[in-house]
Amino acid sequence: MSADTARDAEARIEELARQVDDLVALCERLRTENDSLRHQQESLSGERARLIEKNEQARARVEAMISRLKAMESS
Repeated sequence: MSADTARDAEARIEELARQVDDLVALCERLRTENDSLRHQQESLSGERARLIEKNEQARARVEAMISRLKAMESS
């Protein structure tokens, strides 16, 4: 193997090593972001469930008030 060929091969290997390092760093960032997004989704799902429950409670109270008003109107 000539000196030029050896240098070219070494340069390619170094470039591949750099690309692998970049990919590893990207995977780590994406994993962290994915974990954060999962946590955020769980939090938002919980909040949504609480808001749905509050909405149902408010609806039940309004319906009860309407029923009482209709009963008073009929009397």
